[in-house]
Amino acid sequence: MIMKLFLQRIGGYLMIDACYYKEALYIRRVEDKLLELFSEGKINGTIHTCVGQEFSAIAFIRAINDGDYIVSNHRCHGHYISYSKEYKALIAELMGKKDGVCGGIGGSQHLNKKRFFSNGIQGDMMPIAAGLALASKMKKKDDIAIVFIGDGTLGEGIFYETMNIVSKWQIPLLVVCENNYYAQSTNQRANLAGDIISRAQCFEIKTFESDIWNLEQLFDNAKMSIDFVRNESKPAFHVVGTYRLNPHSKGDDYRDANEIKEYTIKDPLNIFQKKQPSIYKEFLKEIDSEIGEIIKNIESNDDLEIDEYCEVEIEFKSDSIWNELLSNEKKQSEHIYSFFRTEMERNKNIIFLGEDVLYPYGGAFKISKDLSARYPEQVFAAPISEAAITGVSNGLAIAGYRPFLEIMFGDFITLCLDQIINHAVKFNYMYNKQVKCPLVIRTPMGGRRGYGPTHSQTLDKLLLAIDNIKVISINRMIDPGCIYKAVLDFEENPVVIIENKIDYAKIVTVRKINNYKTEVSFVNNYPIIRVRPQKSQPTVTIVTYGGMSDIVLNCIEPLFFKYDLKAEVIILSKIKPVDYHEVIRSVNVTKLLYVVEEGSSSHGIGSEIITAVSEQLNGNIIARRIASLPLPIPSNKKLEDRVLVNEKRIIEVIGRQIV
Repeated sequence: MIMKLFLQRIGGYLMIDACYYKEALYIRRVEDKLLELFSEGKINGTIHTCVGQEFSAIAFIRAINDGDYIVSNHRCHGHYISYSKEYKALIAELMGKKDGVCGGIGGSQHLNKKRFFSNGIQGDMMPIAAGLALASKMKKKDDIAIVFIGDGTLGEGIFYETMNIVSKWQIPLLVVCENNYYAQSTNQRANLAGDIISRAQCFEIKTFESDIWNLEQLFDNAKMSIDFVRNESKPAFHVVGTYRLNPHSKGDDYRDANEIKEYTIKDPLNIFQKKQPSIYKEFLKEIDSEIGEIIKNIESNDDLEIDEYCEVEIEFKSDSIWNELLSNEKKQSEHIYSFFRTEMERNKNIIFLGEDVLYPYGGAFKISKDLSARYPEQVFAAPISEAAITGVSNGLAIAGYRPFLEIMFGDFITLCLDQIINHAVKFNYMYNKQVKCPLVIRTPMGGRRGYGPTHSQTLDKLLLAIDNIKVISINRMIDPGCIYKAVLDFEENPVVIIENKIDYAKIVTVRKINNYKTEVSFVNNYPIIRVRPQKSQPTVTIVTYGGMSDIVLNCIEPLFFKYDLKAEVIILSKIKPVDYHEVIRSVNVTKLLYVVEEGSSSHGIGSEIITAVSEQLNGNIIARRIASLPLPIPSNKKLEDRVLVNEKRIIEVIGRQIV
């Protein structure tokens, strides 16, 4: 039976259901027990408790619908318990057990259950929550997303990028800022300029203010802000004054003891204990008994085994099936556009996002052309906010859409890396395979257009170092539509597709080279092209990809006439992970391997391919990397030609080895 508690206050009476006090006490006692377990060595890692902030979670989550998304941060336990109404799986998660929320993988900060998501990177979940809310709006539902942040998040740039987007796109996202006046150990006065509420108001976003010491106002305002976002399908920003009674993490609390004491006295649960001691004691006895029994049972439960955590990759060893590669006389850019035009017509889940992609401009390299006119509900022109639009795309992806995000220049991929590395590639494993994130990022790379140091780089090596991602580099020998179709049909996790700027305007065609044949084999869904002598064995293997393909093919005849070398050129499209079978077969014949890449050689794909092949062949080969100089790429044409790898350098390096 739900009891009504009447607590005297100035101006009237505060009426809060006793069940909410009990829920708050559940959260607090779970947090207390987690700290005890940590001190006993039964929990790994770290814990950020929400003791003192429990009612913030309860006030908002009690008013949500089943279809709403809840997105949280490092201090997520209260939000999770209030959302799930259970805590056994949470305790098991922190104890590393397979029956935990995420199988013991995520631990304290990384939780997923149904429509609840948390991650510990400050501010980064903001755009993901926006993507989830946008997905609900696109499905014509009245579901919303709520994202909980701390006041420390207001120092992060991605917060402001996201606020701008949710305002301009009218995304039904409620941002709840739990203001506890400290960013870890630093007082707000030392690191936060200006007023918190004004930050949202300057984006023309509706604002609300509450605090946990006026519970009736908090509960009323929480529902009011949720109703506003739901009914108006617009964003809102709600600041909740609160105070954590525990340290930021497990210890090291340097706050003033008198200040902590002051807030401890005015804490709603402590007031409830003082005003209603018998009810509090009854609740406490029941809760502690429950938690104790749960912990006793959890301790004997199994941990996740490594083969349950990850799938063992099977190396591709079967023979390749080769077919003649045929020309397709259309510009590469036209092929990419045709893929989107065709597939967006038949698949309304495909979303095209990017900067300046609307008709008539159609993107910096004119890939989107008139897509926004044809499919206005599927094309989003984003502000210059690479980090936020990558996060929004992440949210759309885990909500079931297929976002294809265009990053205008490959140099700007660095601004996306946080969302890729800390979110997109982790979701599937971090949440124990409960979530797929089929994000696709496409971006042009490469020099030779005089764009200079920040618009000419080939940064594929940065992407190759990221686990759990596929990296594709298209070339002008094959229709890129077949690659995009493979990504659409087969990939459930993040993919980055690199397009070369120079190749956009080139016709997709097969190079005719005397006494050579050009073939293609689709290995694990993606094409590998080989160009090899028609009537004799090759004597040198050259592996390359993307925009370097044309340049390498130009070297075949000079290498033969000058050095009597018969090259077999293998052109990869999937460069992470590499399918090595054909490379190993060729090098086993030639014993000479050269990898040509447009970026600089250090720590790049050349190093990776040579190492992998050497391991398979017991080092019984001669191998070299051929790449650009490790320098910023100059705008000056002559200097650019000297810095970037070119035909002359390729021929000289290979020829020098032979001579």
